[in-house]
Amino acid sequence: MQSNKNPFNTLVGKMIVTKEGKRLGFVKDIIFETKSGELINVVVKDSTSYTKNLNLERTPSNELLIPYSAIIAIGDFVIVSEEDLI
Repeated sequence: MQSNKNPFNTLVGKMIVTKEGKRLGFVKDIIFETKSGELINVVVKDSTSYTKNLNLERTPSNELLIPYSAIIAIGDFVIVSEEDLI
C-alpha cells in the first residue's frame, strides 16, 4: 500500500507551475501552523518575472508566498491553480 504523504524534503526544490504550464519558481520552504500542523504557504525561490507580477503575499524578508490551498497536485512538479492565486 503506497502512502500519499509527501515528506518535506521531497517538496523542496520542486518546480512550481500553473496548470496552464507557466513557471513560477521553485519550492524553498513551507510555512505551517505549529499547533495544528496545517500547511499555510509555500515560499518561492528563483521566482520568475511572471510570478513577481501576480501581487502575491510576501514574507518580511520579501520572499513570495503561494497559498498552500492553491496547490492542486504534487508530482514531478508542484502544480497550482492560478485562479486561486489572484
